[in-house]
Amino acid sequence: MPILVTGSRGTVGSTLLTLLHEQGLSVRAGSRSPDKLTVPRGVDSVRCALDEPSTFAAALDSVTSVFLYAEPSHIRAFAEQAASAGVEHIVLLSSSSVLDPDAADNPIAASHLAVEQALAAAPVTTTVLRPGAFAGNARQWARALRSSGVIELPYPGSYGDPVHERDLAEAAVAVLTRPELRGGTYHLTGPQSLTFAEQIAILERVVGRGIAVRAVSRDAWRASVSAYLPDEFAEALLDYWASTDGSPAHLTGTLEQLTGRPPRSFTAWAEEHAEAFRA
Repeated sequence: MPILVTGSRGTVGSTLLTLLHEQGLSVRAGSRSPDKLTVPRGVDSVRCALDEPSTFAAALDSVTSVFLYAEPSHIRAFAEQAASAGVEHIVLLSSSSVLDPDAADNPIAASHLAVEQALAAAPVTTTVLRPGAFAGNARQWARALRSSGVIELPYPGSYGDPVHERDLAEAAVAVLTRPELRGGTYHLTGPQSLTFAEQIAILERVVGRGIAVRAVSRDAWRASVSAYLPDEFAEALLDYWASTDGSPAHLTGTLEQLTGRPPRSFTAWAEEHAEAFRA
């Protein structure tokens, strides 16, 4: 009976897929574009687009557990079909943004909150992983360096708790394979509270080159991302960064409790992806 991993092209999903397969577990890779997946030998893939309910039945057939990304558009239909298919356990990759008292009014947090609430009302045991900032968010800076040679930051002193994607995948393995962890809600952070400026300084040391940083206004940053980021999401990010400017992030020890090892540092992530910042 396979475990369905949705979003198998993503960094967390693809890593999770490999880790589960290496443990000898039956895994099914779900993706909007399964033809573009590279999966371990012996792993089946299936089309599963979380905004297309017509893809749910085949993806969920004979599945016992699901690793699920937080797509709210048809979450109730997904939960209903999962229950009908006999799914016993869903592990949701949510976000620590739902912990904000105003989460329901924040377009980024609200989508995760809606999925959590829908699954809480469903007759399937749900385990919730709430990571903070992904270390991989730094990839956007590599793109900025390639296009303009400069990283523009409206709040260089905004703190985050960057989490390595592999740590999230290992946490997912733990809750998928250890019954005593089922049904819990876990706030996952990296090992350090770092400002954007501190993360860039780490990247400079790792890649051995100076990285140009320019402080910009909210309006200038919003304009620079308007082609691909809706204004309401840009505004939500700006408000969050303003709220964490000069305020260190709260760190938890949850990742180590789940995986049995300390979480990987942002320096470790930077070393693994240094070439992207040297190009």
